[in-house]
Formats: sequence, C-alpha cells, structure tokens
Amino acid sequence: MMPAAPLAITGTFLDEISHDIPCANWGAQEWARDFAAMRAVGIDTVILIRCGYQNKATFDSKVLAREHAVLLVQEDLVGLFLTLAEQFGMAFYFGTYDSGRYWHSGQHQREIDLNCALTEEVWTRYGHSPAFKGWYICHEINTFDEGVMRVYEQLAHHLRGLAPLPMLISPYIRGIKQFEDAISLEQHEQEWEAVFSRVAGLVDIVAFQDGQVEFAALPDYLRLNRALALKYGLTCWSNVESFDRDMPIKFPPISWPKLRFKLEAAQQAGIDKLITFEFSHFLSPNSIYPAAHHLNRRYREWLEG
Repeated sequence: MMPAAPLAITGTFLDEISHDIPCANWGAQEWARDFAAMRAVGIDTVILIRCGYQNKATFDSKVLAREHAVLLVQEDLVGLFLTLAEQFGMAFYFGTYDSGRYWHSGQHQREIDLNCALTEEVWTRYGHSPAFKGWYICHEINTFDEGVMRVYEQLAHHLRGLAPLPMLISPYIRGIKQFEDAISLEQHEQEWEAVFSRVAGLVDIVAFQDGQVEFAALPDYLRLNRALALKYGLTCWSNVESFDRDMPIKFPPISWPKLRFKLEAAQQAGIDKLITFEFSHFLSPNSIYPAAHHLNRRYREWLEG
C-alpha cells in the first residue's frame, strides 16, 4: 500500500501590518515574485492578517483617517494583493482592522462600529474583484471572552450582509510556551465548547495556531480541535506556525524537523487544510531571513520526496 501524499500547506497569511514581525519593505515586483513562489508550492489561498493595526494601514482608508491624524500607509496593498491573487488563481480573504486599543479596554462596541464602517468602505472599493473570496476576523482569543463574542457575532452578521462569503477565525491555545498560567487540554475543551456554541452558524472556518504547546501535546490538541469543530459544524484548518517560539529572540524561521512534525501531526489528526503564519517571512525563498531560503528547500524536497 502506497503511503499517503504529504498534506501540503495550501494557504498563508500576508503580514505587512504587524506589531512583532519586521517589515520587508517590498513593492509590487517583490510581492509578485513571492506570489509566484507561493503558487510553486501549491498555495491557493492568501489571508490578509489585518487591514490595519493602530495607525498603520494597508490602503488609504477614509474611515481610518478619521480615526488617526497620521495614518501610515505604504501603498494600496489590498489592491495589489487582489490583483496578484487574480493573476495566480488564488482566493483572497480580507482581514479586519485591529485598533490595538478598544477591544483590549472593554470598548468592544467601538471596535465593532469602526470595523463595520471600514468593511463597507472596503467592499465598495474592492468587492468587484473575483479573487475576493472570504472574510477573516482578525481578533484573536485563547479562551472564552464575552466581549469578543459580541465582536464575532455582530461583525460576522455585518460581513454576511455585505457579502455572504466564508468566515475565518484563527484563535490560539493558552499554552505553556506563551503563558505562565497555561490551561490544560480539558480546560481548553470547556472554553472552546463555549466559544463554538456562540459562533456556530456565523463563523465557517477555525484555524487554531499550533505553536503554543509542547510538541508532545500537540497531536492531542489537533484531534480535539477537529472534533470540536465538527461537533459545531465548522471546517477545521490548522495555522501551522513557520516561525520558532523556542528561541530567545522573536522570531526566527522554524527548524525543518519541527515544521515537519507539525505538518505530519495535522495530517494524522484529519485536519482539512493547512495554512501558515507566515510564508513570506519564514518559508519563502525571497525572505529577509536566509534560514527561510533553506527551509523552503527542505520543505520542497519533502513535498517532492
């Protein structure tokens, strides 16, 4: 009996609006070269990690300009990404705005209202693109949070009213690699039962980040996450982190044995699709990190082997 083909990474976040990853300062030529590199390894889905964070934005938004006296915009990255997604036959998911302020300070309705106005602007400006295939609600949680439930519920309703496209979230595990007060697998199950019971029917896809727990525990979390998603009618992807959380610096490309372990564990758990945070910095032959060039070669050898 032939072994199963490897479950490849077929989606990636696009991260140029971040608070902990350095900017590559790419323009249209560099991004086109990287989209070609993505397509060469089978990536068919790109997800804008967020359209803006605090006063940084991926396009010259009139809504965000009213919010910030100084709005830092490199160029129209949303338009560029949609054009490249069309050119390379990819689905583009639009990531919402993270104020970095309101939802962290209990002002959830302000976060919702701002995103509603912004996404109306976005759909008017970009909704004609045939590559615009989904929404990504960028507000990440690791346990049940009543305020963020309201963000998910109201924003999902609003986005479905603009365009009934697939809705993605990418939460994370409150694991030992990130938190001193990490929770157990059993507590994780209770928390996400509560979350999924609220968002079922609104959110379509959940892609848990996979880097916060020890490798020995990861298969159990992957199986549990898939079982919970199936129970509540969600599609289960896995957000395979291609950066390393085990090093004393933030964040180098992950070592190949670690990445391979996570890929194979996800396949064994029956995960539907693998996406990564994030190809361009950590897995690309064009990355600002030389180690990512080598990781790309190891990954391609594995796919071809």
